[in-house]
Amino acid sequence: MASTDEKNLAGYAAADMEKTSSNDAFDHGGQRKGSVVNAEVLTGEIYDHRYESTKRGLKSRHAQMIALGGTIGTGLFVGSGQTLARGGPAFILVSYIFMAFLVWCIVTGITEVAAWLPTKGSSMNMFGYRYVSRSLGFAMGWLYWYSLGILVPYEITAAGLVIDFWNTPVNIAVWISIMMVIIVGLNALPVRFYGETEFWFASLKVFMMIGLLLLSFILFWGGGPTHERLGFRYWQNPGAANTYLEEGNTGRFLALLSTLVLSAFPFTFAPELLVATGGEMVSPRRNLPTAARRYFYRLIFFYVGCVIAIGILAPSNDPALTDRGAGAGSSAFVVGIRNAGIHGLDSVINAGIIISAWSSGNSFLYLSSRSLYSLAVTGNAPSFFKACTKGGVPYRAVACSSLFCVLAYLNVGTSGSVVFNQLVNLTNTSGFISWVCCAIVSLRFFKACEVQAITKDQLPYHNKWFQPWGSYVAIVGFVFLTLINGFNVFWPANWSVSSFLTAYIGWVFPSEHFALEGVSLTPHSIPIFLVIYFAHRIYAHNDPWAHDPASVDLHTGLEEIEAEETPAPVYDKWYEKMRVVFE
Repeated sequence: MASTDEKNLAGYAAADMEKTSSNDAFDHGGQRKGSVVNAEVLTGEIYDHRYESTKRGLKSRHAQMIALGGTIGTGLFVGSGQTLARGGPAFILVSYIFMAFLVWCIVTGITEVAAWLPTKGSSMNMFGYRYVSRSLGFAMGWLYWYSLGILVPYEITAAGLVIDFWNTPVNIAVWISIMMVIIVGLNALPVRFYGETEFWFASLKVFMMIGLLLLSFILFWGGGPTHERLGFRYWQNPGAANTYLEEGNTGRFLALLSTLVLSAFPFTFAPELLVATGGEMVSPRRNLPTAARRYFYRLIFFYVGCVIAIGILAPSNDPALTDRGAGAGSSAFVVGIRNAGIHGLDSVINAGIIISAWSSGNSFLYLSSRSLYSLAVTGNAPSFFKACTKGGVPYRAVACSSLFCVLAYLNVGTSGSVVFNQLVNLTNTSGFISWVCCAIVSLRFFKACEVQAITKDQLPYHNKWFQPWGSYVAIVGFVFLTLINGFNVFWPANWSVSSFLTAYIGWVFPSEHFALEGVSLTPHSIPIFLVIYFAHRIYAHNDPWAHDPASVDLHTGLEEIEAEETPAPVYDKWYEKMRVVFE
């Protein structure tokens, strides 16, 4: 049996040979043939021993808690207030159930993909590169990098707006700077520190959500200071469903469409965090499936439970949800608590929301930097970004991704609600595009497994109830949501050529169209993604549109991963399971 060092040396030599000689991966002109992503290429790019690499510092408890609450932030606690105001309690509930179903279809698919080969640099763009095409991996990677990078200042901006709840005399630029330093500082530390901080941050979010759900239950039955039973009164007055752009059934239908689009934001890029942590997780083939199974409870308990609660606590026509909510819309939980006459608790909840924003910003910067690192590892970004510290931090990728944070300072000189909605619109469509691509990657992986006789029993994770049909449903659902993201520009009162181009192409016209409600003023992700993808297709014009399933490499790196796997701890007594919190 060859030693690890011998294997590493052999891998490095193979990589060097692949890069310097004319072998099967290249034609006589020195061009890569037919999108060959074979063992030599993967060994040389993923296991490049000239550089330090990321370390597996995330423990099982880190992975499980990150899966439960990692990216729950202001999108759920604050943004849901705007969504409630747009659609009403019935439409927001239907929309969140629909989104939870589609996202679960994505989670089950990408977990099958990621749990099979969770190599260092694990990300959906890496798997798109391995299982579909170099062009798809390239486009997905850069989509993740800029979209996730933009989400960091979004969370910082939203947290700053929540701080305005206390009418503090301190300029918001001070709060932005403090939060920025904390987020960047945490990402500059080894991943075990990220895992530890996220474990406690996510725990706080989980306990806060449980407390809010209990509070809504108590107020439902009249357990508040006034002993006034809320019940489902707000479903009757102002009503279960609102109208948008028009009155009557047409207006209610348009409100439902708009609510569907707005409800996507709290879910955005949360499934991809599972995949990214797989590359730095201890025993990922065991822990990733466990985290994915628990993700189901997150979708049902936190997301669906949240919107049921806010439909009980706050009326959808409360002006604090949109106008007096510091511009970006205050938390529906805070609005409901104040309306119930509970003093002091609203400040506690706002403090928890700010911590949630820090936590989510921390996770999004982690994801953005790891996307850039993964691009470098697969040869789709300069190898400069491969560099890691001895502690496994891709410090150059972290530093580059941290530059997005300065966008938060736009809030100092611009209306906070404008910045908020601009960032939401861009990342909404990025999320839809990502999930369509994730479903495609899953389907191509399933096809490669079928052709190469890898059975479902061999996979560390397989959900027979949702895959592969769930991936097809997700593609249809998210393509539909992408197309209706700017549908309001087609309404006669909003229609113009410039507003259409702004909403669907991303061109901004500095005119009266800035005042159009719901019209995107940011560069749109659809043309950005397509430009990146087809530019790479032109560069790699000899590549097929998708790898031949029979030639997809499903084995490089598997031996190393299996060698690092450890069995799950066994506890004889039920109370011994509490040790997992500290292990």
